[in-house]
Amino acid sequence: MTALGLVLVIEGILYALLPGALKRMMSQVQDAPDQMLRLGGLAALGLGVFVVWLVRG
Repeated sequence: MTALGLVLVIEGILYALLPGALKRMMSQVQDAPDQMLRLGGLAALGLGVFVVWLVRG
């Protein structure tokens, strides 16, 4: 639950401070190929698992 709360805090900060940049990023994401988004998601997943492993290890 703490991790979920931190994700929401970080997203909230980004939306509050950089709404224009986030809109531009979202429009660019729509034009990105699925494979690039899939690889980015897998990289984020791997990095997240690694960070949790470091913190809990």
